[in-house]
Amino acid sequence: MTMAPADADRPNPDALLEQANREKRGRLKIFLGAAPGVGKTYAMLEAAQAVRRDGGDVVVGIVETHGRAETERLVAGLEVLPRARLDYRGRAFQEMDLDAILIRRPKLVLVDELAHTNIPGSRHLRRWQDVEELLGAGIDVWSTLNVQHLESLNDIVERIAGIKVRETLPDSVLRAADEIEMVDLPPPELRQRLAEGKVYVPAQAQRAAEKFFSIGNLTALREMALRQAAERVDAQMLSYMRSHGIAGPWPTRDRILVAIPAAPLALRLVRAAKRMAERRQMPWTVAHVETHRHANLSDADKAHVTQAFRLTQQLGGEIAALTGDDITGELLGWARANNVSQIVLGRTRRTRRLFGRSLTGDMLKRASDHDILLVGGVEEEARPSGQPQRPPAAPLWTGWKAYAWSGLAVGVASLISWGVYTVLPVGNVSLVYLLAVLLIATRFGLIPSVITALVAFFAFNYLFTEPRYTFSVSDSDDLLTIGFFLVAAIFTGQLASRLRRQIEVTRTSQRRTANLYDFSRKVSSAASEDDVLWAVVHHVAATLKAKVLILLPDGGDLSIRAGYPPEDTLDQRAAAAALWAWGNGQRAGRGSQTLPAADWLFLPLRTQRGTVGVMGVQMDGADGYLSTEQERLLDTLSDQAALALERTQLVQDIEAAQVAQEKEQLRAALLSSLSHDLRTPLVSILGAATSLITYEEALDRSARLELTQTIQEEAERLNRFVQNLLDMTRLGSGGLKPKTDWADLSDIIGRALARARPLLKGHKVKVDLAPGLPLLQLDPVLMEQVFFNLLDNAAKYSPAGTAITVWARRQGSQVTAEICDQGPGIPPADQERVFDMFYRVQQGDKQTAGTGLGLAIAKGLVEAHGGTIGVMSGIHGVGASLVVRLPIPEGPPAAAPETE
Repeated sequence: MTMAPADADRPNPDALLEQANREKRGRLKIFLGAAPGVGKTYAMLEAAQAVRRDGGDVVVGIVETHGRAETERLVAGLEVLPRARLDYRGRAFQEMDLDAILIRRPKLVLVDELAHTNIPGSRHLRRWQDVEELLGAGIDVWSTLNVQHLESLNDIVERIAGIKVRETLPDSVLRAADEIEMVDLPPPELRQRLAEGKVYVPAQAQRAAEKFFSIGNLTALREMALRQAAERVDAQMLSYMRSHGIAGPWPTRDRILVAIPAAPLALRLVRAAKRMAERRQMPWTVAHVETHRHANLSDADKAHVTQAFRLTQQLGGEIAALTGDDITGELLGWARANNVSQIVLGRTRRTRRLFGRSLTGDMLKRASDHDILLVGGVEEEARPSGQPQRPPAAPLWTGWKAYAWSGLAVGVASLISWGVYTVLPVGNVSLVYLLAVLLIATRFGLIPSVITALVAFFAFNYLFTEPRYTFSVSDSDDLLTIGFFLVAAIFTGQLASRLRRQIEVTRTSQRRTANLYDFSRKVSSAASEDDVLWAVVHHVAATLKAKVLILLPDGGDLSIRAGYPPEDTLDQRAAAAALWAWGNGQRAGRGSQTLPAADWLFLPLRTQRGTVGVMGVQMDGADGYLSTEQERLLDTLSDQAALALERTQLVQDIEAAQVAQEKEQLRAALLSSLSHDLRTPLVSILGAATSLITYEEALDRSARLELTQTIQEEAERLNRFVQNLLDMTRLGSGGLKPKTDWADLSDIIGRALARARPLLKGHKVKVDLAPGLPLLQLDPVLMEQVFFNLLDNAAKYSPAGTAITVWARRQGSQVTAEICDQGPGIPPADQERVFDMFYRVQQGDKQTAGTGLGLAIAKGLVEAHGGTIGVMSGIHGVGASLVVRLPIPEGPPAAAPETE
């Protein structure tokens, strides 16, 4: 649906903006053909060779020669970029190397077969998407395309040729092309090329000649290709006219514009326009101009416009909803902006306006460059039986109250005028009556204001002109005064009434805008999908006074996810309409051209990702149809609802992807630990045990002892790894609960040092624990594990011979303990992550064995005791210091008894 155009004599801002955006992108030229073998690739290569000879920078991204010698000769001399190799299902394939083209950045690149489907694993699914990226990078692209690959022609080609074309592209790709070159070849010549083996190999050529390449098929495809090229050229001409402010029409191609009134004749005009357009193969548009009187139209007249627009869509025409009081000017402006050559009007009894010529006469006078066609007919013939022949325009306030107020206003004005008449001349009295007319016009509309003007005219004549208290006038000056008063009063009432209607239209538009803003605010603030669905159905139902449903995909079916009023079932016809709307991406049901017997109208909620759901609307009332205004509003609301649903689905997809990534990382880390860190001690144990068995007699006592110690150490190491895994699992599931009691931190650290003595071989251990540390509420076993893990970590990452310092002090309301080493330290970027599961600081080839669980377990256990753990630089900035802070509870004596 199009809206009113800008002034046709001035450049169209949208056209200028589109032109500016195109200048930032590369230019796309498509060599279009009716069928394979017409010479598209050959023509593209010939043109590319000419560009190369002129010094142009042109490269071959991908060109399929299909073994044709003449085509391969044209490739010679052009720079050909190597293709990318992709493996799929055990086979090697070659595709266009998109990254290589972007790195090379030529001025022009040749990309053959625009509708080609890429091998899985490529960046884009289709080749035309690769071309979009190249154009976005500012690279010009030449490509080839057969007309049967256009998505809109897919079913037509299948019906004509009996072949289902699998590789298609959106028609928008062809419409976005900057230039189209039609490569044409008559069907007999193409069949001759096919027979000579210049299209397919002989075996394929024989089958193709019998099926796809028949004379009838090629003729039909040729007509479709020529028509597509003509439509694209026509669209380019329109864009040029708009961007350069050229007023049409240019007599290049006929177009029909049908102006429909708010009357039963509208349907007849639509059908007549369809017949004319079909006979002459012309595009056609149905337009209706909404004036300030639109609000006063009866519901029946508004329904005529709605039905005519709906019929237009069903018959394949376009719709233009225009707004303005100058009906002729609006229609001619749209016609000039869209290069319309013929305007169709209806000849009815209602085309004559109150002050001026008829619409037909006005159009004939002003439309000197257009052909005007009149369709005769009596508007009453289409009225249903029992409906009044000419329903009156319904003012905002109808009935006797408006005229009672009119009489009261004239009476009050007469009383005020009586007082004014005693001090001012009679001419000033008319202004008081004029004010009364103005008030009635702004309050009640045109008809009551005209009645008020007439009553005021007679009151003024009766009360204040000589001879008074009669309706005769003796003075010619008084006659002019009351005559001008009547004219001024009527015109003033008309202008005030028009202003009132325009204010009402503005208020309606403002309410609609506020409604959309409120809806946008509600759905944008909704966090979850359920919140969005509830906001959508509630708002749409309140706005349209209708029942609303939202259906979302559930496996292979649709399920009702939200409804207002609540609804959980649909009858068979409504369910079928919903499924059709979902599967085809078009509206279905009540008021549409698909399954109109259903009680519901279903609209697909479409986004760039496709159809995300279906919205169903059931209107109250006898017919259950939407008006034109309601359809426009519903389309806008459905678009916003689709975007809101897409946003929540994207959030869910991102969260699911993050969870899947974390699971994959956890799985990979766990497998790494199991395959390497846990296998290493097993290998040592198996090796030592094997040596003991195999060489039992050859080994002396010291060798057997050494092997036995190796088995013990590696078994303890393996036990620590397994214990860490178990502890981490228990921490994650919440099954590890500290059994706290009053404990001395010095004793816990001492037991941890004793347990870690084998790990600390080769290190100098310095213990600096402040005497009199307070007793803490701890689980001694778990806290011993914390310090054991910290000592184990320090031993792993400290070179042999360096010192490991264990330090503890009371600091305010907590006890701080540190394990300091003199190793390589922990980079600032890794200091927060070292406590994550399976995370280990990268050290190149000197990576130390371990699962990466020790510090994660230590953090979990410390936090379970209400403490914190962190990383600092080591003593004098050397190494790392792991700091544990534990709270001091209120309780027994602050210090434990000292021991010698």
